[in-house]
Amino acid sequence: MIGVYSSGIWKIPHLSQLLGKPCRKLSVSGAIPGDISAVAVWGMKDNTTLPAAKARAADLPLLRLEDGFIRSLGLGVNGHPPLSIVVDDLGIYYDASRPSRLERLIHKEREENTHAAEAQSAIDLIVSGDLSKYNHALPFPAAAHDKPIVLVIDQTYGDVSITLGGGSAQSFSNMLTAACEENPDAEIWVKTHPDVLSGKKQGYLTERFNDPRIRLLAQDVSPQSLLRCASRVYTVTSQYGIEALMAGKPVTCFGLPWYAGWGLTEDRHPLAESLTGRRGQATLLQLIGAALLRYPRYLDPYSHKRGTLFDVLHALQLQRQHMISRSGHLWVPGLTLWKSAIMKTFLKTPENTLNFDKKSHAATACVVWGVNGEAKFSQAAHAQNLPVWRMEDGFLRSSGLGSDLHMPLSLVLDKTGIYYDARRASDLETLLNHSMLRGDERERALALQQTLVSNKLSKYNLGKVWQRPEAADGKRLLLVPGQVENDASIATGTIDIQSNLALLRTVRERNPSAYIVYKPHPDVLAGNRPGHIDADEMARLADCVATDADIIDCITACDELHTMTSLSGFEALMHGKTVYCYGLPFYAGWGLTHDEHTCARRNRMLTLADLIYQTLIVYPTYIHPQEKRVLPVEEAAVWLMEQTRPETIARKKAGRITRWMRKGVNLYRVKFN
Repeated sequence: MIGVYSSGIWKIPHLSQLLGKPCRKLSVSGAIPGDISAVAVWGMKDNTTLPAAKARAADLPLLRLEDGFIRSLGLGVNGHPPLSIVVDDLGIYYDASRPSRLERLIHKEREENTHAAEAQSAIDLIVSGDLSKYNHALPFPAAAHDKPIVLVIDQTYGDVSITLGGGSAQSFSNMLTAACEENPDAEIWVKTHPDVLSGKKQGYLTERFNDPRIRLLAQDVSPQSLLRCASRVYTVTSQYGIEALMAGKPVTCFGLPWYAGWGLTEDRHPLAESLTGRRGQATLLQLIGAALLRYPRYLDPYSHKRGTLFDVLHALQLQRQHMISRSGHLWVPGLTLWKSAIMKTFLKTPENTLNFDKKSHAATACVVWGVNGEAKFSQAAHAQNLPVWRMEDGFLRSSGLGSDLHMPLSLVLDKTGIYYDARRASDLETLLNHSMLRGDERERALALQQTLVSNKLSKYNLGKVWQRPEAADGKRLLLVPGQVENDASIATGTIDIQSNLALLRTVRERNPSAYIVYKPHPDVLAGNRPGHIDADEMARLADCVATDADIIDCITACDELHTMTSLSGFEALMHGKTVYCYGLPFYAGWGLTHDEHTCARRNRMLTLADLIYQTLIVYPTYIHPQEKRVLPVEEAAVWLMEQTRPETIARKKAGRITRWMRKGVNLYRVKFN
């Protein structure tokens, strides 16, 4: 049991999971209970003196906690809880006066070198993914520069990492002077700390500068995006120094940070030589192996249990991509109450602004629902030079129909076109045309395929159990899924066959001896959308009509699937079935299907793993319907599995009154929950 005196520490969500032991809140006025095995305090703050004294008196270890080097999406001062904490039983990493547990771990990693491969993977992910301690800042809008850029890193005034790292106000003054004198042909950019920019704290280098080459960078931008512009970095003790080393930049230190004294930085502090004598030499991979893999404790952002560095990095990368892709002032016009509630859930971030009015006000982009919304508002958007972005349902949507107002689990945001519109390129088509999967990405796609297939997950996840009819024994069973005939995918993804009846007739004419199963679309059956075929025609052209059947059961039973543009064709590919396309759905034209038509833009032969990875992992956004947080597809699949358990959802056809009652409940939940 770990004892905690600080109210701030006690309020950290999932503290016991982070520390790996149960915790108990202690009072400074009472004795330490006998079941307390250690006392935890926050860093080297003044208010740790009394708890430290009580721990010594009780002969208990003192654990000093601090935020990890990869902490959270947003700033701690703005209320974002940590996803990582460092626990130090010797000191704390920024106190250069004595060895910390981190310093010992770097020595250990230097001897054992057991985390080199993981450290390199972490560096690659951090640099390419533009990740840092905090991850709320947008990328720096880099432009071509005639002169080299030298970064001088400011820090928050009076920060304990500066004083315990041998720094002072004079250190910052000396650093700026040296940067100017040593780089006469360069621009000098002074980077202000995010906490200073947020107005929470003060910095050291905020006065007006006499040298015209000095520029105060007063915008909050991500470190790695800014470092791409820099040729050299000067710092006192800032974490920017280790991030610059990961980015391959030369670093000069005017203080004694934890990453100095190992032979990787140019150290200007008067005590640098003695620090090097204590620390010795180490490689960057050894520093990262100790500082990111051995030293911190991580919290899995989804399960809220102990996690790993890569759990946190991948989650932050996902959240960051979501935030960046939706930055700006977004105009979202012409929506129903239901659609506006959905769009707000999938578009709003802490850094952007949404406007749902009929007219835009200082917008940077116009977001519409599909091609119909684009047709209605593209002229107004173009008149204001606004790009038009389209949103649509994703491919793992819900455990019920969208027309019954079930909150979607996923949507896609496409800034080029939209996946079902074969008349032009889309973001998905571009992803597929350039797909070059790494080994781990291929494995992830195939693992996802196995999860979806083994758990019978589909777009809507409804319908009754269905089995292959005995009358089909010895015959090729062809599944023909019906579609909603006024759906935009029919209007923009078909050429000659554009109705369910025409499709069914064509399949029968070409396969007179096959056993044909026609599966009406659930929205059509529910009476929400058009596409009905007369019963006599269905009976004449199809051997079986799977009215309320689960589409995955039908796919499992069939030998071939014949479709215009239905998503069930993609699902059938994942189940290893032969698929014939009579239109141009997004999954056609890549060598995986038998295609009636060709698309000149689709010029690659893809594997199924490519199609799965780009379509289900990269292209959509998944958001938890209740908790409203961004999810990876694997977590979304887990949520769907929970919703499709027999005890969770009754697969019964609802009457008209019941459906309207459910719609009202769903609308209330998404609007006010």
